[in-house]
Parts: sequence; structure tokens; C-alpha cells
Amino acid sequence: MKIHTRGREVLVAACDADLIGRTLREGELRLHVSPFYDGGDVTEEDFIRQLKLATMGNLVGSETVEAARRAGLVGKDGILWIEGVPHAQLFVMNVA
Repeated sequence: MKIHTRGREVLVAACDADLIGRTLREGELRLHVSPFYDGGDVTEEDFIRQLKLATMGNLVGSETVEAARRAGLVGKDGILWIEGVPHAQLFVMNVA
């Protein structure tokens, strides 16, 4: 998991460790799992705690996406499958 911060926005980029460096392709879709996601290994509890504080999440991999789903942060309909690997994005909309 790696945390990216810009102003008020906090993005949690997380993936299963074995996906770092892979490029997933399916039809027109292409997702390179780059060092953007690689900030080190964390426990599921730490990952979920950080994701709940984030304004955005970019998640790749079975373990990662499933942890977010179990925490109620990602629904089944919000998962995109690329080469059999789940990918989900999370956005928090604050309406003032």
C-alpha cells in the first residue's frame, strides 16, 4: 500500500504484492501495476483504516479488493476484472 497526498486529497493505492510490475490486459483495457502501488506491506487492519480515511482508493488484486469489499467499501458491481484480476476504485464525494 502507498499513500499519495495532494492538498486535501488522499489516495490509497494498494495491490496484492505478487502483482507489482505486472501489466494486465484485456481487450482495450491495460493496467500496469507500477511502483505507484508499492509503499510496503501492511496488515489488512492498517489497510482498511487508511482506506476509510482516504478520499480515493485505487485497488488491484484478489486479497486487496476482497478486504475492501468485506469492509463494505467496495460493492460487487464496482469491481472491474482485467485478465481475471479484480480492480476497484473508490471515491468519497463531499457535497458542501
